[in-house]
Order: sequence, then C-alpha cells, then structure tokens
Amino acid sequence: MPIINRVADLHSEITAWRRDLHAHPELLYDVNRTAASVAEKLKAFGCDEVVPGIGRTGVIGVIRGRKSNSGKTIGLRADMDALPITELNDLPYKSTNPGKMHACGHDGHTAMLLGAARYLAETRNFDGTAIVIFQPAEEGGAGAKAMLDDGIISRFGIDEFYGMHNYPGMPVGEFGINSGAIMAATDTLEIEVEGVGGHAARPHLAVDAVLTAAQIITNLQSIVARNVDPLQSAVISICAVEAGHAFNVLPETVYLRGTARTLDPAVQDLLEKNMHRVVEHTAAAMGAKAKLTYARNYPMLINHERETGFAAAVAKDIAGKDRVNTTLPPMMGGEDFSFMLNEKPGAFIWVGNGDSAGLHHPRYNFNDDVIPLGTSYWVKLVETALPA
Repeated sequence: MPIINRVADLHSEITAWRRDLHAHPELLYDVNRTAASVAEKLKAFGCDEVVPGIGRTGVIGVIRGRKSNSGKTIGLRADMDALPITELNDLPYKSTNPGKMHACGHDGHTAMLLGAARYLAETRNFDGTAIVIFQPAEEGGAGAKAMLDDGIISRFGIDEFYGMHNYPGMPVGEFGINSGAIMAATDTLEIEVEGVGGHAARPHLAVDAVLTAAQIITNLQSIVARNVDPLQSAVISICAVEAGHAFNVLPETVYLRGTARTLDPAVQDLLEKNMHRVVEHTAAAMGAKAKLTYARNYPMLINHERETGFAAAVAKDIAGKDRVNTTLPPMMGGEDFSFMLNEKPGAFIWVGNGDSAGLHHPRYNFNDDVIPLGTSYWVKLVETALPA
C-alpha cells in the first residue's frame, strides 16, 4: 500500500497517542483530558489556530496551505468520546477509568486525525484551508450538532465535511463506502403502560400492565413485518423493561424503552404513526392505557454522490482500487456525523479494523495497524481536494 513515508515514520508515535487515549477514556461531553491533550498537540504542531470549547468540549484546528487561491475549506472530523462499558481486555494500556472504555475506536480516530494534522502543518502542500474537528459526545450526546450550533460552518468557512470510522470484520488495508443513506436514523421511544395493580393470585380484579406491555412488545414487531415494504429497511427494538419489585404483586405501571431505525424518511414517518396506533389500541384491548413518546434523534447519514466518489478515489490511491468497496451496504447503526452532512456536502468512509471484536463490545480494541492507512487517507484527501 502506498502509505506516505512520513506517516509511516510517525506510526509508533501516533500509536502511543492512541494507547494513551485508550487508557484514559471519557464519556460524552466530559472529555476534558482528551480535549486538552488534543489542543496541546495541535499547538505544538504549529496549527494556525487552535480553538477549544466548541460544542462545549470540542476542539478545532485550522491549518492553512501554502496557497489560498482556491478559497476552499474542508473539514475533517474525528470523535473523541468513549462508552460506559467495563473493559475485559488484558492490555498494558487498558482503561484506567472503571466502567469506561474506548469500545468504538474513537481513540484511533482521534489519533489518526492528529497524525494527519501534524503532517499537514509540516508540509502545507495544498491550496486552501483544512479544518481538523475533534468532536465530543458522538455516543448519544449529539456532539456534532452542538459544534454546528456553535457556528463552526460560519466561523471557519467550511465548504465540505468528511468523516471516517473503523469497521471490525473488514480486513486491514480495505475501505468501504457508498452514496446515499449509509447509516440509519436512530429514533428513541418510551412507552408508559398503566393498568390496575393487584394481588397476583387475583388477576381478575386487576388490569395486568405486565401482560399488556408484553402484548405491545410483540405487536410492535408486526409493523416491520406487515406495514413496511419488504424491500425497505426498518428495525424496532424494545431494549429496557421496568416493572414491579415483588413476586406476588401485579404492578400498576410498566415502562418500556427502545429504538426505531430507518433508512428512508417515508418509512420513518410510517413507523412513528403506526407505533402510536399499536401502542394505544393494544392497551385499550387489554383494558389498560399506554402512551408512546417518540423522539427523533440522529438523522440518517446520507453520503453525497460527488463527494462519495471523490473519497472513494482517494481511498483507492491509498489502498488500491481492488481494496475499496464502493457498494458497501448501509447499516442500521447511527452516527451524528449525519448532522454535518445535512448542512454541507461530504462523505463518511469505513476503514477495515481486521478480525477484532465488534464495536461496543467489552473486548474490542482499535487495530494500530490501521493508523498509517487512515492517516494517509486524511492527508491525501486534503492534498487532492486542495491541489497546490
């Protein structure tokens, strides 16, 4: 693979940064140590501007090329936050923060973009401006939206956004991408089921909220099975059930929480409408009441066609044309980079992490062999988009 020589030379140093981040995971917006480390490095690299505190704890680095004739600015984004998971790996750099770990590879994403920032600040072999974006709170906190709300587009003049994520199961040295909807909208749902409590031995004098909730859970699946076009994609998952505390008491109330995932706005509308119908009518049939609170969370991540083709071409320059899958199937996971692509054109690409545990698994670990590939991709993307 034509890895940039300077990037290859930096491999061990970038790996050390990554492992330090892995040992000190932080959650959501509480990424103060991580953000401080990022800002310190960007200043040491000689970035033209380093701006912390964007989107609460995000960090922006501004790197201007040797020329500015193009007047073009592109944003490269990495996420910094970890997950509330207890790490099960036996590593010399395993998490030192109990109950927290980098189980999604954001430590690797941050380290690779730092490596690219160092190289770009050293060489500046491009015409325009590169904005390196280090974002908090991707894991459920909508940190991308917070940075947008803080005005990163107008403040830094960003014309396009690009993102990258590691992909367990995809061989190291390969990339995957596709245009259109590549990751799902991640809506949240809460259901409160209200029955009539009573003694478990006398259920006929109660209205069983637990049984009602069970019927609701089952009937919700009929929406995907019987209301959604079989050629479309949709998922409804109930992931939490809270009900009662005793073995002989029928509780008055049951709480359900879950998620709905879609890749098409029309299907998203259909799910929300029919979920209200199923929840309310199922409860009524059981003599109970139920209320659904449906909230639209991260929107669908939709890659723009031109920018997707451009990103794929850059990846092919790095990995070889036979090692870039340009028809990667969409997935039902969510990603708040979608907020950025709703505002400006751009593309989100996947890079293979090899045979590792899956994302959000307590034995996951970012593969350091990916570092030269991902870092070179960022560098080549800037130099190709903004030729000097």
